[in-house]
Amino acid sequence: QVQLVESGGGLVQPGGSLTLSCAASRNIVSFNGMRWYRQVPGKEREWISTITRGGSTSYADSAKGRFTISRDNAKNTMCLQMNSLRPEDTAVYYCNAYLFPSEYWGQGTRVIVSS
Repeated sequence: QVQLVESGGGLVQPGGSLTLSCAASRNIVSFNGMRWYRQVPGKEREWISTITRGGSTSYADSAKGRFTISRDNAKNTMCLQMNSLRPEDTAVYYCNAYLFPSEYWGQGTRVIVSS
């Protein structure tokens, strides 16, 4: 069973930065890729970013230019560097790993952007 554990959430002022981490219980290069999602209560989970096994990255429009996804294969960890945070970035952020046809989720880490 794969376990994904997110960390790094918290309270940050608008314009500030946070780095989220996702630690996996297995070698992350075994996955086809990994993703970050976020969810606000009452809304659908929103895809934020993907990093594939080959290292290709993609971002939602809401994240482009502000967020950077990365991974450390040696530590089996994926990260999301978030800069220029806005109040609308407030959400629970989830780590996802996929190895077709399966996918795995973390428990989420809460980010609050507020002054």
